[in-house]
Amino acid sequence: MSQKNYFVLSGTIFAIVFLLHALRLLNAWDVVIGSWQVPVWVSWFGVVVAGVLAWSAFKRNK
Repeated sequence: MSQKNYFVLSGTIFAIVFLLHALRLLNAWDVVIGSWQVPVWVSWFGVVVAGVLAWSAFKRNK
């Protein structure tokens, strides 16, 4: 896999994760893993981290 393809693939994956976290925040979706209800702050963290990683991957792709 070339470096360009790697950055496109990783940027796309992180962009999807970003969108899912953002949709969870906007729609107030509950997430339960086993018996643990995932707090909303996890999605705020996920939006920031996934957004930065997606932006970074697409920026490095140039």
